[in-house]
Amino acid sequence: MKWTSGTQNSDVVDARGSRVSGGMKVGIGGGLGMVALVVISQFLGVDLTGLIGTGGSGPPAGGAVDHRENKPTGPDADAEMVEFVRFVMKDIQDTFDGAYKSEGKQYKRAKLVLFTDAIDTGCGRSSSAIGPFYCPPDQHAYIDLTFYRDLKAKLGAPGDFAQAYVLAHEIGHHIQTLEGIGRDQRFSSKSARNEASVRQELQADCFAGVWGHSAAARKLLEVGDLEEAINAASAIGDDRLQKQSGRQVNPETFTHGTSAQRMKWFRRGFDTGRMSACDTFSEAP
Repeated sequence: MKWTSGTQNSDVVDARGSRVSGGMKVGIGGGLGMVALVVISQFLGVDLTGLIGTGGSGPPAGGAVDHRENKPTGPDADAEMVEFVRFVMKDIQDTFDGAYKSEGKQYKRAKLVLFTDAIDTGCGRSSSAIGPFYCPPDQHAYIDLTFYRDLKAKLGAPGDFAQAYVLAHEIGHHIQTLEGIGRDQRFSSKSARNEASVRQELQADCFAGVWGHSAAARKLLEVGDLEEAINAASAIGDDRLQKQSGRQVNPETFTHGTSAQRMKWFRRGFDTGRMSACDTFSEAP
């Protein structure tokens, strides 16, 4: 992906030098290892407490948290990655800001907080163990940059556009918050909740594809970039993750969609470039 270093972007808060004590404890049944936990939880942003078990100290969900720049001291191995993230986040949000303006609407920009190990959020205290996520109460996305190393080494999804897709997906959840999609949902069963979660995750994938369409139209993509994003979408499909962890594939437990579904909806957004094409709630996912 073509990008420019030195991008100024106040939407990205580098809080990697901050430390919180007693990071959130995260648990999922089934005896999953940490890698599988990271993989399955990486794109949470909807009904966070309903999808994972949490515990530990920290501010209560729904509280406002003031995140300030606190960069790590000394040599920074991730300095170039931070530059990349600043560029990509600005481009993603500029794209959706333009889309909103074309419809006579105002886009409210999200913040992306870079953190290390654990962080206090409007959803409570969270850990890098769950991967990148979006918190609707404070309208912030969060990422520990070590996730990108796992994305390449452990999930088999290398490439800078795969990394950009992760950020665009989280902003997809922000758009859902702005539009009130999935707000105040009530479910009669866990299966109904899981189905709604799948549709919301696939819609966020589609919104990510819409941004990808814009980036391609502006000649920011290079040979192989689209394949990187498609590969990343496939790598985090529920069916593939269950197989990878040695479990039997069980569609009733899916919360994010299959590899095929995730690729389909990212591609839908990428091919059409239209947010209106991302209605995952009106057709079979």
